[in-house]
Amino acid sequence: MTLSTILIIILILILIGAVPAWPHSRAWGYGPSGIVGVLLVVLLILLLMGRI
Repeated sequence: MTLSTILIIILILILIGAVPAWPHSRAWGYGPSGIVGVLLVVLLILLLMGRI
C-alpha cells in the first residue's frame, strides 16, 4: 500500500466516526464530518491529478 492509500482509508474511517448519527458525536453537529469530508475530497482530487 502506498502512503496516499493509507491516508484515504484513515480519512474515510474518521469521516464515518464523525457522522452525527453516532451517540458519541451527536452533540458535535456537522462540523467535524464536513471538515473531514472536504479534506477527503481535496486528497482524492490531488490523487487523481497525480500530485501525491
